[in-house]
Amino acid sequence: MSNTQPSSPSSMFAPWVMVLIAGSCIVTVTLGIRQVFGLFMVPISNELGTGLQTFSLAIAAQNLLWGASSPLFGALADKIGAWKVAALGALIYSAGLLFTALMVTEAGIFLGQILIGIGMGSAGISIAIGAVARAVPPEKHSLAFGMVTSFGSFGQFALLPITQLLIGGYGWQMALIILSVLMGAMMAVALGMRSDKPGSTRDVAAVTTGEALQLAVRSRDYLLLTTGFFVCGLQLVFITTHLPVYLRDHAISGNIASWALALVGLFNILGAFVCGWLGGKLSKRKTLATVYLLRGLVIAAFVITPPSATSALIFGAAMGLLWLGTIPLTSGLIVVFFGPKHLSMLYGIVFLSHQLGSFVGAWLGGYLYDLNASYELMWWLNVAAGLFAFGINWLIREAPIMPQTARA
Repeated sequence: MSNTQPSSPSSMFAPWVMVLIAGSCIVTVTLGIRQVFGLFMVPISNELGTGLQTFSLAIAAQNLLWGASSPLFGALADKIGAWKVAALGALIYSAGLLFTALMVTEAGIFLGQILIGIGMGSAGISIAIGAVARAVPPEKHSLAFGMVTSFGSFGQFALLPITQLLIGGYGWQMALIILSVLMGAMMAVALGMRSDKPGSTRDVAAVTTGEALQLAVRSRDYLLLTTGFFVCGLQLVFITTHLPVYLRDHAISGNIASWALALVGLFNILGAFVCGWLGGKLSKRKTLATVYLLRGLVIAAFVITPPSATSALIFGAAMGLLWLGTIPLTSGLIVVFFGPKHLSMLYGIVFLSHQLGSFVGAWLGGYLYDLNASYELMWWLNVAAGLFAFGINWLIREAPIMPQTARA
């Protein structure tokens, strides 16, 4: 007679699985809600009576604060635990959505978007990835990062049509209030990351936050990685901001533009997962460099092809496969360099570069369009930027930067 005992649920359900699920859910909602603000552009601007520029500037401020706050909250999460910081961020994000809905003045809109930017920095993807890195077994890092990113992509795809239905059925203010309640619920979801134990990670326990930061800013490879992520932000935000106008100028309907951007989110679910999987099987820096190269080639092919509804939809699908695949590969390289203990802070710094690129992509695209009445120059700058990012990421040395004694 066998003495084998049945496995208990707790033994079958490893703690890191709960961290992965909770982090993925938070990223799904935070990134998903972040993508819907374009739907509020016209109703909020009409309510303010100021044209589009006021709300556009408020969203630009949101993006900058998101990037600037990410390293600070990342360092805090690395020290006290991601779940505490994520719960605080969910509260701040929820408050920002409420202010935007209920305080319909220029000051209120700016305050709401500032709070949302801070909430994104404290409950965004850098916090979730840091928690997952510390909880998940090392051999599963890259795949887990890809899964978290894929869930974020699903949020972008799913919440756009849902929010449009809410606006049509209940009005823009009630839609924001409902989204605020959804975001507030993420405070409870953050409890799922409690098994993240930043103070006991085995990889870099002897290295303080300040020492890790000093090593990072002196690292050639980390700086190359950070520079490449600037290009990622530039390309993504230029496309999401200006693709509808580019298509309109070529007599292609707004519905096609919406579907093209929806396809970006849909195909990114697969693309981010595959990039994470490839990062665990192949060289992360070569895979990352190849993503940037393929982006440049896809953009070039789109620009030289006569614009049509078909080319726009194919472009959205192709870019979706390459859209956020940079995230699991970039975060995976940071773990290779420094280990997982300080990942939230160090990824947050790289993400700040991404957000600066986002600002440039949105602003420079509009500036060159006003100057030339065409996006052609900006499209080719995006192609050149992709080739540049390919080159500098290929030069990265995929090896530990942290002293070996600290990684023991």
